[in-house]
Amino acid sequence: MYAKLILKNAKRSLKDYLIYIVTMTICVTLFYSFLSISSRYYRPDIGSEYDFTMLSDGMKMAVCLITLCLLFLIRFVNNYMLRHRQKEFAVQSIMGMEQKTIARLFFAETLIMGIFSIVLGIFLGAFFSQFITAMLLTSYGKDYVLTWTLFPDTLMLTAGFFILSFLVIGLFNTHTIQKTKIIDMLLADRENDPALQKSRWIIAASILFEIFTVYTLISGIDKVIFYYDSRFALPVRIMFWGNIFFPAVTLLWSVFHLIAKRNAGFYTLLPALLGFSVLNAFTAASVPLFTNRYYLSWGTGTINLYMMFILVDLLFFICASIYLAGNLIAAWKEKSPKHRYNGENLFFFGQIISKLNTTSKTMTLICITLVLAIFLFIAAPILTAWASGYLDARSMYDVQIFSKYNNVYEEKDLPTDDYEIITDFLVEHEIETAYDCIFSLYLPKKADFDNRVKYTFPIAAISLSDYNMIREMLGYGPVSLSENEFTTHWKSIATEEERDNFLTTHTSVITDAGELTLTEHSYYEEAIGETAYNSYTNVVYIFPDSICKKLLPVMRNRYIITAQTISYRYALALEQFFTAQYPEQTDTGVSYAIRLRTLQINSTKAGNFVLQASMLYGAIVLMVICLTVLSLQQLLDAGQYRYRFLVLRKLGVEEQRITKLILKQLGIWFGLPFTVAVVVAAVIITYFIQAISAEVSAYIGLNTLLLQIGATVSILAILLICYFMSTWILFKSSVRNTN
Repeated sequence: MYAKLILKNAKRSLKDYLIYIVTMTICVTLFYSFLSISSRYYRPDIGSEYDFTMLSDGMKMAVCLITLCLLFLIRFVNNYMLRHRQKEFAVQSIMGMEQKTIARLFFAETLIMGIFSIVLGIFLGAFFSQFITAMLLTSYGKDYVLTWTLFPDTLMLTAGFFILSFLVIGLFNTHTIQKTKIIDMLLADRENDPALQKSRWIIAASILFEIFTVYTLISGIDKVIFYYDSRFALPVRIMFWGNIFFPAVTLLWSVFHLIAKRNAGFYTLLPALLGFSVLNAFTAASVPLFTNRYYLSWGTGTINLYMMFILVDLLFFICASIYLAGNLIAAWKEKSPKHRYNGENLFFFGQIISKLNTTSKTMTLICITLVLAIFLFIAAPILTAWASGYLDARSMYDVQIFSKYNNVYEEKDLPTDDYEIITDFLVEHEIETAYDCIFSLYLPKKADFDNRVKYTFPIAAISLSDYNMIREMLGYGPVSLSENEFTTHWKSIATEEERDNFLTTHTSVITDAGELTLTEHSYYEEAIGETAYNSYTNVVYIFPDSICKKLLPVMRNRYIITAQTISYRYALALEQFFTAQYPEQTDTGVSYAIRLRTLQINSTKAGNFVLQASMLYGAIVLMVICLTVLSLQQLLDAGQYRYRFLVLRKLGVEEQRITKLILKQLGIWFGLPFTVAVVVAAVIITYFIQAISAEVSAYIGLNTLLLQIGATVSILAILLICYFMSTWILFKSSVRNTN
C-alpha cells in the first residue's frame, strides 16, 4: 500500500519536483561528463609522445573537490521541497498518519526522483562527455570521432556519490519532519515575513571596510616614505599620493559624518562609502598595473597586498550596492505617491519590500558567487590560450639545453661544455637529428659580468653564424651584417613602444672589441625560443663572428631538432639522464636546464586541459547554484503569495496585468544581483586583460579573445534566460492555483 502511495504522490507532485529533477539531472550530467575522462577504461588516441596519467589524476582531483559544492545545492533543493510540502504533511498527520511514516514516505519520494535524475543524468552525461573528449583531442591536435561509451567505474562512482548524498540528506529531512509540530506545518504558508528592520550585517561589512581603509592608508604612507621619488612619471606620483589621499578622505568623512550627523544614523553614510570604495579600488589597482610598466622596485608582497585591498573594495561595493538598491526602492515608494498609486505598483512595492529583510544577504552572496563564476568563465579560455601560445614559444626545439650564470662570480667557472652526453644518448637510442646547434651567448662588455641588478641585467649577444643556424633550423631566411654593424632580435612579448624606445637610444653599442653601429634592418622578431636571451631581458644583440671571438662567453646552449618526435618514454629518460650529470645548480653557481618538446607539450597540454575543464566545471556549478537558489526562492514565495494574487483577481485585475506584474517582480530579483555582478565582473576582467595585455597580444590575439568572451557571454545569457523563463512559467502556474 505504501509503495502505491509513494508512486501516486510522486506522480501527482511531478510538477512540484520539476525544478528538483532538472537541477539534480544537471548536477549528475556535469559530474559524469567531466569525470569520465579519468576512467581507467578511457583510452583516447593521443599518440605515444603523450602520457595520459597526469591529466587523468589531475582531472579526478579537480572534479571531486568542486563537486563538494553540489552537496550544498542538493541540501538546498531538498529543503525547498520539504517546505513546499509542509501543509500536505500536516493534513496527513491530522488524518491519523504517524509523522515517522510521513517522513519515510517523503524520503522514498525524493529518493525515487533522485534515482530518476541519476539515470537521466548519466545518459545525458555519456552524451556530453563527447564534448569533453572533443575538447581534449582538439587540444592535442588529434581528430575526433563521435562514439557512445559508458564507463563502468565512472558510472558506479557517480551513482554512489549521489545516492549516498540523497541518503544522508534524506535522514536530515526525516528528522526534521518528525520534530516539526503539526500546527507549524499547517500554517507554514501563511507565516508573515519578519518586520523590515535595519540590517546589522551591512554595519559589520562597513566596519571591516573602514579597518582595511586604515590599513590601506598606513601602507600608502609606508610606500611613499621608502619608495617615492619626485623624478617618477606623473601617473606614478598620482598613484603614490592617491593611495594616501582617498583612504584618508574616506576615514575623515566617516568621522565627520558620525559626529555632525549622528542623529541621521549610520546608514546615511553608506552612499559616500560606496563612492569611496570605487576611488580606493581605482588607486589600489594602479599599483600592480604600474609596477612592471614603470619598473618599480617593490616585491610581490606589495602587489599581493594591494590586490587584497582591491578585493576588499569590490566586495564592499557589492554589499553596499545590493543594500542601497533595496533602500532605494523603499525610498521611491515613500517619496513618490504618483508612482506608488499608479496601477498595481502599490502591490508591486509591497511584494518587493516585504522580502528585503530576508533576501539582502542572500542576494549579496549570490552576487559575489556570480562574479566568481563569470570570471572563471572568461579567465579559463584566456589562461589556457596564453599557456598554449607561450608553449609554442618555449618548445620550438625537440631538445633545448641552456645555462645561466646568475650565481657565478668567477669567470673561470663559466660553462664551456658541449653536452656530449646528449649525443651519446641519442645515438644509443637510434634517435636521428635533423639540426644540432651548439652556441654561446656573450657579454658586449666584460665589466658587465658583475652586474646582477634585476632590471638592469646586461643584454647578451650571439654570433651571426649561430643566429643564422638557429634561423635555418626554424625555417627563417639568413641575416647579413657588415663588419662593424649589429642588429637585434626581440621576444614576442616585447611591446612596440619598448622596442622603438630602445632602438632610438641604442643606435650604437660599445663592446670590448670596439664600437658597432645599428644596421638599417635594426630588428627581427620571429620566435626563436625563450632561452636565447639573458635573464630579465627581451632582446639579444646579433654581432659579427669576429667581434664575438673577443667577447666573454657567459652562457652555453644547445638546440636540437630530431628527425622524428621523441616518445614520452625516451624523453623522460633523457631528462633524468641529463639532470643526473648536470644539476639545476652546481657548486660553482652555474645553472643547467633541459627542455624537451615532448615533455613540455605533454605537461602543458595536460595542465591546460585540467585547468580549463575544472574552471569551466566550477563556473557552471556556481552558476547553477546561484540560478537554482534564485529560482527556488521565488517559487517558494509564489506559494506564500498565492492568496495575495487571488485578492488581485477578485479586485478585477486582468490576468495579463498580473502576468506583467510577476515578470516585473522576477526581473528585480534576477536582475539586481546579475546587474551588479556583471558590472563588477566587467571591471575585474578589463583590469585582468589590461594587466596581461602584452601576453594577450603575443600569445592569444585580440580577435581570438573577443570570440572567447562572446561565446562565454552567450552561454551565460542562455543559462539566465532558461532559468528565468522556467521560474516565470512555474510561478504563474503556482499563483494561478487557488485551491
